[in-house]
Amino acid sequence: MLSLKDIKKDYVVGDSTVSALKGVSIDFRENEFVSILGPSGCGKTTLLNIIGGLDRYTSGDLNINGKSTKDFKDCDWDSYRNHSIGFVFQSYNLIPHQTVLSNVELALTLSGVSKSERRERAVKALEQVGLGDQLHKKPNQMSGGQMQRVAIARALVNEPDILLADEPTGALDTETSVQIMELLKSISKDKLIIMVTHNPELAMKYSSRIIKLLDGKVIDDSDPLDKNVVEPIKKPEKEPTKADKKAAKKERKKLKTSMSFLTALSLSRNNLMTKKARTLLTSFAGSIGIIGIALILSISNGVQLYIDQVQSDTLSSYPLQITKTTASIGEIMNTMAKNHEDSANHDKDKVYSQNAMGEMINTLMEETKVNNLEKFKKYLDDNSDLKDLTSDVQYTYATTLNVFTESDRGVMQVNPSTLLEDMGYMSSTQMEAMSRSGSMGGMMGMGTDVWSEMIDNEELIDKQYDVIAGRLPEKYNEVVLVVDKNNEINDYVLYSLGLLDPSSLNGIVRRAMAGEDISVDSEQHVYTYDELLDLKFKVVPTPDFYKKKDGVWEDMTGDESYMKKAVANGTEISVVGILRPDEDASSASISGAIGYRHDLMTYLIDEVDNSEIVKEQIANPDIDVFTGLKFKTDENAADTDSSSETVSDSTADTESKADKTADNSDTDKKAGLVAGDSSMEIPEGMTEEQYKALMEQSGASDTGELADMGMNAMGSMDMSAIQGGDMSSLTETQKKYIASLSDEQLELMKQMLKEQSDTNADQLANSGKYSTSNYDNNMKTLGYSVVEDPDSINIYPVDFASKEKIIDIIDDYNDSVGEEDKIEYTDYVGLMMSSITSIINAIGYVLIAFVAISLVVSSIMIGIITYISVLERTKEIGILRSIGASKRDISRVFNAETVIVGFVAGALGIIISYLLTIPINMIIAHLTDVPIRASIPVSAAVILIAISVCLTLIAGLFPSRVAAKKDPVIALRTE
Repeated sequence: MLSLKDIKKDYVVGDSTVSALKGVSIDFRENEFVSILGPSGCGKTTLLNIIGGLDRYTSGDLNINGKSTKDFKDCDWDSYRNHSIGFVFQSYNLIPHQTVLSNVELALTLSGVSKSERRERAVKALEQVGLGDQLHKKPNQMSGGQMQRVAIARALVNEPDILLADEPTGALDTETSVQIMELLKSISKDKLIIMVTHNPELAMKYSSRIIKLLDGKVIDDSDPLDKNVVEPIKKPEKEPTKADKKAAKKERKKLKTSMSFLTALSLSRNNLMTKKARTLLTSFAGSIGIIGIALILSISNGVQLYIDQVQSDTLSSYPLQITKTTASIGEIMNTMAKNHEDSANHDKDKVYSQNAMGEMINTLMEETKVNNLEKFKKYLDDNSDLKDLTSDVQYTYATTLNVFTESDRGVMQVNPSTLLEDMGYMSSTQMEAMSRSGSMGGMMGMGTDVWSEMIDNEELIDKQYDVIAGRLPEKYNEVVLVVDKNNEINDYVLYSLGLLDPSSLNGIVRRAMAGEDISVDSEQHVYTYDELLDLKFKVVPTPDFYKKKDGVWEDMTGDESYMKKAVANGTEISVVGILRPDEDASSASISGAIGYRHDLMTYLIDEVDNSEIVKEQIANPDIDVFTGLKFKTDENAADTDSSSETVSDSTADTESKADKTADNSDTDKKAGLVAGDSSMEIPEGMTEEQYKALMEQSGASDTGELADMGMNAMGSMDMSAIQGGDMSSLTETQKKYIASLSDEQLELMKQMLKEQSDTNADQLANSGKYSTSNYDNNMKTLGYSVVEDPDSINIYPVDFASKEKIIDIIDDYNDSVGEEDKIEYTDYVGLMMSSITSIINAIGYVLIAFVAISLVVSSIMIGIITYISVLERTKEIGILRSIGASKRDISRVFNAETVIVGFVAGALGIIISYLLTIPINMIIAHLTDVPIRASIPVSAAVILIAISVCLTLIAGLFPSRVAAKKDPVIALRTE
């Protein structure tokens, strides 16, 4: 079974060599109790360690079951100790931080035995040594005899063939020693027990064989096997086949020992729990770097979330806008800058002009182009990536949203708003231009209309607004009213919506400029939510403003009764909700006070397209439906010019159009004087005295009142009655006004009317038989649009990174189409905030780099602590090696310890950082109004814990390697 043949063991100590064993040859039976006696230093323990595979022989051979061990590798010796050897030590060598049951189970763990079987066998072994009721005690809670019984149970649990006992009774009293020896004697019936002892009495009493050593040699053997002659190793009768080799290899692999990482974690956890204070302090020291990085990330994350919100909110108001007619502002600026650089190639001895205006006009003409939005819209609709990159893609149309309200004061138009025009602030032309500015009006704060289309992204609206009453619109005929953060509505909105009487503002700007004392309602009005939710409006398609008379369509907007009927038949719009901007929202997507859904516009487009007048105009593209005349074309242009010349010859006066244009300014002055406008200049040919006399005669002491009366009277006056002298058709106010005029004023009025009549006759003569309009203008007037061909496209990116990707999509489109279909767009935000994220990230990275230094330092410290732990657990290393643990298993134990410390450090750092974000957020809220909330992302927390574990694991690699290389014999001697 076990045979030692000429075993020698030499130790090199300094420059000298010490021989511990000098050619020992012994054969052992399978079942016997062998005691090895001899004085200290004779080689007893060395022989026992060589038999147990803890130490290696210098020469000779150790045969196990007829197999030589000369070619054994470390893993073979580990397997041999685990499956064939059981050690019982004088000092018990139990792991103090493990329970009795865990100590016994440990050898089975290395053998790969399942948990249930492991527990069953360990309990059975403990019951065999009489400790079945002491399973969960720690070694320090037991007596010496009990601990030695645990050691014997641990040695027996793996059912080894050989039990090696090194002074098993050396630390026990006599009574306990007898009990242990009796136990060993009973075990020797089935196993080979080799005991080293200094007690010859016990050896003589309990051993079946006594071997004596002296100076490394066997000097006596009481019962040698075949006179102590080792039989030669029997060679196999034939060479093993491949199947035999494969089976042998499989068997060795099966017997190979391996400690699972969970077992290593358990061992390390129990060890760390015995040093809780030190473990916590070490973990806290390791967490300092994690805390620093986590706090930086939390603040950076809060800033980034704020920036993301600002980006989202800002880009919801500043989209990428693509209009039908556009100019590349960037190209214009680049061209002008280049021309400026190129022009500065002269001497500086004189001052030279710079052709900036001419270049700008030329460049503007070159860069202005018409976009094919119908084709581009189809491209966008087919692009699957666009949805994830945008909050919304909004298509706007030239169709006018005509909104009216009905009240006791009559019918009032609320959109497009005419309030500023009625006030005298700007002309109708300027009002129309501003109304057509679309989203730009909302962006620049210059819009005149209070109705605006909502972005079609309910999630974004929920982030930007709080619904304080009602709900969000769900149908095309539902709208919301938007108040500010203080629950207030601008009085401009109240006047525009008819909640306040807009007629009180009529002419107020002109009167104020004339120096009159005016008053504006400054009272703060209060409205309940229910009152505002009861608001109703009517939408009227533009074609409904026209009525067919005598084969042509007539504009009926001046007919009050017709308009009342048209408004009454319009589509009713209800206010269903009231929104207030969220306090944390940096921008808002609804530019007006009334927000409507996109499907209201599509509904209106359908109504316009299906109207009778539009269908008639489409069916007759050559005829003006408003006049019944043909549109002028290139073919009939020559005929038009010929007709104009003929009519001009018959009408006759020789005065040129240039002279008439020059006279217009004087006519305007005359009209102003007739109306009593004191701000007009004195016309040519009238002296200052004559002018003063006129003013006195007309009531110059109150020129403002006279001016109002004149303007109101002239606005609806039948001018032919004045020229013909028939005053019967005039109203009493008009007759009173005419009577107040002086002869000079009356003459001026007649002269002005004659000049206007001549101008109208001239225009009529030149008009011929063709309409002065064209088909496109008529369709535009009627508000005709095609859903597939928008007037402009507003693309709302989610953030700046998405904006860049959208620009790439537009560039890809431009690359795929011809020059005539390429798209020019306007980026209103540009690079305004695109670099902010990069700056924040760069600052964060720099700070993290500084804090990471402390993280590395703390990791090194953990490595040092781990090395100290290796020194403290040296004996445990020896114990584990004695029961079959490999060097890799030992490394795994200490790696597990660093993993635990790293995890605790990381988790502790994250927990402390989370707690610190509370006062940090309070400080930020106190110092600034910016809604930045420091918070650690869950992913960042997990990553930081993983980094902590990795760094401590790396720091512990060296100590764990040192532990693995420790000599188990020396380790077992360490106290």
